[in-house]
Amino acid sequence: MHIAVVGAGVVGISTAYELQRRGHQVTVLERHDGPGEETSKGNAGQRSYGVVYPWASAAMVRKALPWLIRTDGPVKLRVPPSPATVRFLLATLRYAFAPGVYGLNKRAMLRLGMFSRQCFLAIEEELAPAFDGGHGGLLHLASTPQAMTEYHDTAALLTELDIPCSLLTPAQVREVEPGMTGEGPLYGALRYDTDGTGDCHRYCRALAAACEAGGAAVRYGVEVERLLADERQVYAVALRNPDGGAEQLAVDAVVLAAGCWSGSLLAPLGLSLPVYPVKGYSLTAPLTDPARAPVSTVHDDNYKVVSTRLGDRLRATGFVELADFRRDIPDSRLATIRKSVASRFPGCADLDAAECWTGFRPMTPDGPAIIGRGPRENLYLNTGHGTFGWTLSAGSAALVGQLVDGEPPALNLDAFRPGRFRD
Repeated sequence: MHIAVVGAGVVGISTAYELQRRGHQVTVLERHDGPGEETSKGNAGQRSYGVVYPWASAAMVRKALPWLIRTDGPVKLRVPPSPATVRFLLATLRYAFAPGVYGLNKRAMLRLGMFSRQCFLAIEEELAPAFDGGHGGLLHLASTPQAMTEYHDTAALLTELDIPCSLLTPAQVREVEPGMTGEGPLYGALRYDTDGTGDCHRYCRALAAACEAGGAAVRYGVEVERLLADERQVYAVALRNPDGGAEQLAVDAVVLAAGCWSGSLLAPLGLSLPVYPVKGYSLTAPLTDPARAPVSTVHDDNYKVVSTRLGDRLRATGFVELADFRRDIPDSRLATIRKSVASRFPGCADLDAAECWTGFRPMTPDGPAIIGRGPRENLYLNTGHGTFGWTLSAGSAALVGQLVDGEPPALNLDAFRPGRFRD
């Protein structure tokens, strides 16, 4: 079967690799000049299988309000907000305070996270891609006694779901991360023992090369203008080639993995997806003193900044910003990220030589990604992963492969249904 995959970010290229592995003829369509050039390029570098959670939670809403007015608070809102931002926020509030929804969605996302870990390990064993990857665990630091109390509740849930974790004292934190010599407040940490790291951009390039070596067509600089469909199925994809020429690519099926840009292709087919571009920032800096750098991934709850060791580089990432598709990088955002690194790992990297990045995480108002069959019988959706696209990419790709081949999915997909927003 000839399947077009729209999008060559980590979710799209992972899906293409899975479909090709299953014996399908695959064509990947990407508007950028290479794989992983949008949201996948500068993300936090963490594969946080045990950390995944819904964006929409009552606790998050209560914390976000004071964060908005704090100069270095992790949540930012462009004022005045656009109509799209207001719609997204109102939908988020509705899900956040709907009884029982957060708990059900969190469990579903955690199950997908651990399934994705299994899929990642299989890919790494099969391909041995070079992407500075590892599974050295992840630390959520506790900067207050209250945070440590909350981590006890989280650890209980993780234990219930058989997800390896451990609660650490401050002394144990420094044993695990000996380079953490900064003076930031520390009352302990929750350690996600089997979580991983890796350069998502390098991983995308390795997977794209594997797809092409296996016979897939990976086409860059191609703008997908619309999906051509009758009432039953999609029969072609209308393209604009790099030279400006129009083309209609005949297909047997389509997987839409275009992140924040997925909705515009689905709307003409009668499905509206409330996927919003939540903006984030990162710095990637060369290490100057590896002994003072993170061993794996450390989440600083004081500034909500994640610092990850990627070979001989440090990746530090932060912020949840609601500003539509604005690509500017304010100095104040980078200053906060630098402040977090200095408070935990002072002198570990040359932050003045860092590469700056901003990107848009495709967030759904309730939190779970959108995985399943779309509004036509041969159209499949794999989008809306929010801040967890890198983490969930291998698992969601495997699930789409199962759906395409008519197999029972490995997980219950009710929480990820594409049509749930019109219920």
